[in-house]
Amino acid sequence: MTTKIEIPEGDLMHSGHVGCPGCGAAIAMRFVLKGLREKTVMVLPACCWSILAGPYPQSTLDIPVIHTAFETGGAVASGVRAALDVKGDTETTVVTWAGDGGTFDIGFQSFSGAVERNEDFIYFCYDNEAYMNTGVQRSSSTPYGAWTTTTPHQDWKRRRKKNIVEAMVAHRIPYAATASIAYPEDLLRKVEKAKTIKGSRFIHIFASCPTGWRIPSEMAVKIARMAVQTNIFPLYEVEDGTRYTINVTPKGYLVREYFQLQGRFKHLTDGDLDAIQEMVDEDWRLLQRKAGLSAI
Repeated sequence: MTTKIEIPEGDLMHSGHVGCPGCGAAIAMRFVLKGLREKTVMVLPACCWSILAGPYPQSTLDIPVIHTAFETGGAVASGVRAALDVKGDTETTVVTWAGDGGTFDIGFQSFSGAVERNEDFIYFCYDNEAYMNTGVQRSSSTPYGAWTTTTPHQDWKRRRKKNIVEAMVAHRIPYAATASIAYPEDLLRKVEKAKTIKGSRFIHIFASCPTGWRIPSEMAVKIARMAVQTNIFPLYEVEDGTRYTINVTPKGYLVREYFQLQGRFKHLTDGDLDAIQEMVDEDWRLLQRKAGLSAI
């Protein structure tokens, strides 16, 4: 486990947002802004947070925000960074804040293009594993076995979740990491570390969605913690595409303990859960090898 850090008292996100009760994306934003601080410009492609921030001229965020099209998070951030550089502003941090749809799918082309050029910005993906803002449709971040409105119970998703961090690692960017709303100290440390690095940086944040996952709102953080402790969403970071560090040693709970708490998985049989457990174990062993650790 990484050393805990002190969480700053001040907030750049205020009350009045219109997120659902227990929204993991709202929790993620609050903690990330504590790490980014005031000198930040945020590019906000279409996503839940396009609505959460509030209608113009009101905003729950105390930083400049540029609302933009679904597919343009990487391109707009590149332009903002270039404009600030022309003005001689090297202190302001440029970030893109997007959901999984705007990162894994619709926004992937401009995202990949920007990081291939090693543009100097931080890209945050808050991952709630479906297109939640438009009605819980499947994305390539939706996990194997999940129900969505476009993968009904009789035809639930039978493809594994895209590993977006490994896609970024393949670009050999300076810094890529996973984080979770259930581990705020780890999340803040990674935000602050990313701020000290030049070039393209990516932080993938696990952000539970009570509405789409069919869980009680008060379970949002517990579910996110269980995803880490079952190895479904391990916390790790990769520097320069080669140096892997696992940040949290999980307790190794069975995946069924996580899946059986969520309505989106209630159709799965014991055999399905056993098959998913094998997939998770395989992925965890692979990550351990990359980090230079012996498989447990």
